[in-house]
Amino acid sequence: MAERGNLDRGKEGEEVAWRYLRRRGYTLLARNYRAPGGEVDLVVEKGKVLAFVEVKARDGATAEEALEAVDERKRERMARAARHFLHRYRGRATVFRFDVVAVLMERGAYRVVHIPEAFELEG
Repeated sequence: MAERGNLDRGKEGEEVAWRYLRRRGYTLLARNYRAPGGEVDLVVEKGKVLAFVEVKARDGATAEEALEAVDERKRERMARAARHFLHRYRGRATVFRFDVVAVLMERGAYRVVHIPEAFELEG
């Protein structure tokens, strides 16, 4: 991952994150969901829970550093995309949340950290 650009790293990280979530019983509803003024990397569902997931791929970082990279601006963009998705696909789930999946490259191997309910919508 270190020799690749940020776009390649991000796409690779999203694929690693999706495989991780799939093995844990999630179903993929959308990848790179875009809405006016917002976007979210993955929209997944498990049971009655709909999760809007931001993926952060990092070399030699910690899960905390990846979580900190999801700043207020990014959270707002995710929230706009989530509202748009929920409006378009009403009735998909009874509960929704915002997750972060950190894909950390350590000594040539991936370590995946899933942080459910990483943040909540304000207001």
